[in-house]
Amino acid sequence: MMLADRRSILGALGAAGLSAALPSSARAGRGKPFFKRIGKPIGLQLYTLGDLPVKDLEGTLASVASIGFTEIELPNFYNRMPKDLRAAGDKAGVRFSSIHLNMPGPFNGGSINLLTAPQELADALNTLGIYQAFLPLCPLPEGFSVPSGGNVQKAIGDALLAAGPDHWKRTAQILNERAAALRPFGIRLGYHNHNMEFQPLAGEQTGWDILLREVDPGLVNFELDLGWVSAAGRDPVTELGRLKGRVAAVHVKDVKAATKTNFIMQQVPTEVGSGRLQWSRILPAAQAAGVTHYFVEQEPPFERDRLAAVAISHGFLSKVVA
Repeated sequence: MMLADRRSILGALGAAGLSAALPSSARAGRGKPFFKRIGKPIGLQLYTLGDLPVKDLEGTLASVASIGFTEIELPNFYNRMPKDLRAAGDKAGVRFSSIHLNMPGPFNGGSINLLTAPQELADALNTLGIYQAFLPLCPLPEGFSVPSGGNVQKAIGDALLAAGPDHWKRTAQILNERAAALRPFGIRLGYHNHNMEFQPLAGEQTGWDILLREVDPGLVNFELDLGWVSAAGRDPVTELGRLKGRVAAVHVKDVKAATKTNFIMQQVPTEVGSGRLQWSRILPAAQAAGVTHYFVEQEPPFERDRLAAVAISHGFLSKVVA
């Protein structure tokens, strides 16, 4: 890790007043920090670091490891051969345990995706040591496009609202089909939410209600993004309770109080422990729901260097008592 990066991280930790953000019990040393108590690592979704892994994968992974992250969720393959990705992770001392696999579409590229032949996909993931994949965004309605000069997030939200319940039923069907195809190869498939899923549809149901009802619990699990749940105006603890036994991972994401309830992928992001989410309630609820992987993730825009931001999140989580 470059010295300049190290200084920026340490400086950010001090500037953010990390100790003041912690519960008083943690500051006083009473109780055991949550992650030490449950014996689970604090993971990182590498998407958080933007194009840093594209420019310098090995250096970025080394920086992440120096902060204290040992478990990584990949947002894609970074156009690298799986064996090369694995070698970079092994060199840095981090483990890849999960990956996001897109459906082919206007915003998704790459030669390996959710529709890749199961054997080929399983071989790639096994090389990485990964046995869990998540669909990070629902398929977009047929014929989707963004109006000239339009907002992409709003266009997606409007298209999903217009498509109605049938689109979410079809999404559940796709998940069931692909999960069944991957299961014989030892790969588990799940679904990662944003906040569009919680938009009310006809009959007062939501896309989220339909997914929970229609996907096969024996085939498909979930990765609950806690920040997007909050941005949808939902209580993360309540949603974790609904997913008990069905949620394998969470995105540990915080948002500022200025975040208004919406269903078009808008939030005011911040480092974990610096926003409105109540981690002393949420983390035990995640454990009770059966969560086994906790990945820090933060959306842009960032108020500081991205590595400094994830260092703040890691520092909070490593000490929080819950």
